[in-house]
Formats: sequence, structure tokens, C-alpha cells
Amino acid sequence: MQHAVGSPLPPPHQPGHGPAVGWSPAAQHPGPHHPGAHPGSAPASAPQGPAPVGPPPGFAGASTGPHAPHPPGHAPAPHHTVPHHAPPPPPTPDTTGHVQLPPGGPVPMPSAPPTAGTPDPTSTTLAVLLIGPAGAGKTSVAKYWADHRRVPTAHISLDDVREWVRSGFADPQSGWNDHSEAQYRLARRTCGFAARNFLANNISCILDDAVFPDRPVVGLGGWKRHVGPGLLPVVLLPGLEIVLERNAERSGNRRLTDEEVARIHGRMAGWYGSGLPIIDNSQLDVPQTARVLDDVLARSIASPPQW
Repeated sequence: MQHAVGSPLPPPHQPGHGPAVGWSPAAQHPGPHHPGAHPGSAPASAPQGPAPVGPPPGFAGASTGPHAPHPPGHAPAPHHTVPHHAPPPPPTPDTTGHVQLPPGGPVPMPSAPPTAGTPDPTSTTLAVLLIGPAGAGKTSVAKYWADHRRVPTAHISLDDVREWVRSGFADPQSGWNDHSEAQYRLARRTCGFAARNFLANNISCILDDAVFPDRPVVGLGGWKRHVGPGLLPVVLLPGLEIVLERNAERSGNRRLTDEEVARIHGRMAGWYGSGLPIIDNSQLDVPQTARVLDDVLARSIASPPQW
């Protein structure tokens, strides 16, 4: 369940549910139609009587084309209409219009440029997953980062996709249950398909979600499965007082109680020591955080993380 922008905390991992999932990179045009006309029949307005007789063969002006009159006593040869246009070729299975559909396999890890030096993440097609608690600034940073890239980039927020469901929306504030968890899983698969579709057309993606280190259902394994090992996770984790201040500015079902925010923040601390890059943006504004994110991504491209 997406909890980064106003969802309550799912229960932690319980014994018997399996270990928390870690992150590993291995892993045609017909002719004109005349109403009422039938093949081999004369039009209703055609006069009845003997057919007109054409000039004998060799008569000056006699036609030899497909509509030339025929000598008396000879039936005309059957005439076949040739279509004006050849039928269009059938669509290929991997395109829709000019848009390439996602490849069958997952998105691979981006490769570093062959030249020496630090790779430039601002001009590389990337798939980024921004992780963090409610109030960490994930959506703001993701939108800014996507807006200021030198290559086409899309922002996909799991919370927004989850709320595409209007009637029958399983509001997680009413409790984390099988219904809300199923809608979370569906939204994540939808985000993963969208990301692969954009990436297949050389459009970078940044996704944001609250991924818990101790909860398999909202873990990294699902994102890797739906996008691929080329997805680069980065954690935004400012101090507790910062996320409490930002949460207080929220409204509607995306605002949580202070107690819930504190619990989420405490569990997010489990990312320390996980091998994922962590950005403490407590003292950074959105543009500054986006620049630090680029630095982190450059290192991840040059030396793929092992998580």
C-alpha cells in the first residue's frame, strides 16, 4: 500500500509470511458500393431491349480497352475490378501507431558510458524509484526532477494511480485489509507497466512510493518484478520534525495523525545499512534535493548497486 502521501501504516511483517524481500539486480479499401446493385444485373433505370451493337472490328475509333463494345454474337468476357489501393499491412504485434510497447523482459540496468569520467544522469534514460515516509517530499522532488531533465521524463505516483479508483476505492484510512492491499498491488502493477511502456520509447521515469524495509507486500521485490532490475531505488529520509511539519500542511485523506507519521518514519529508518542510497533532505529545498539525487544516480550508473 502506498503510504507516502497519506496512507496509514500497514502492519509490519509477521512470522510465517516469509522474509522481507531484498533488492538484487540479478534477478484494405473496397471499391465504391452502389446501393441496390447486384453483380450481373442491370440498373433499375436501364432501358429494356436489344443491346446496342458496336462498330465492326477495325472501324476507326473502335476501342480495344476493357469497356470496348463486343462484336455481335459474342458474349463479353468477364471483367474483374482491380482495387485502387492494396490492403494495408497488418499491424505488428509490438506497436500501437508509432508507440513501441514494452519489451517482454524487464528493464535492464543502465550501462555506464564507455568514456572515462562520471556519467551524466540528466541525459541518460533512467528508471528511478523514490522511497520515503509521508512528508519526505517524494512527490515534490520527483516532479521537479522530471521537469528539469534534458531528456523526456515521466513522473508516476503510486498514490495518484491508486486513486484512479473512484467508486469502490478501498481507503486505507479505514484499515489495511485484503481489499486495500489488492488495490495497492493492482496500482503497483499498473505503474510498472506504464514505466516499461515509457522506457521502451526512451522516456525516463521516476516513480514514488512508500516502500517499507520490513513489509514484503510493500517491498522492493514487487517493483523489481514489475519494472526490472534497472530500477534504481533512492530513499528520501529527512528528520521526524520535518515530516511532521509537512504532514500538518496536508488535507483530506492524505493527512495522517502525528502518531502514524512517527511510526512510519521509525520503520523507514530500517533502510539504513540496507545498501540503498539515502538522502537526508532536512536542510535542503526541492531544487537542492534534485541536484543531490542526480549525484546519487550518477554513482549508481557508474557502479551498479548490489542490493
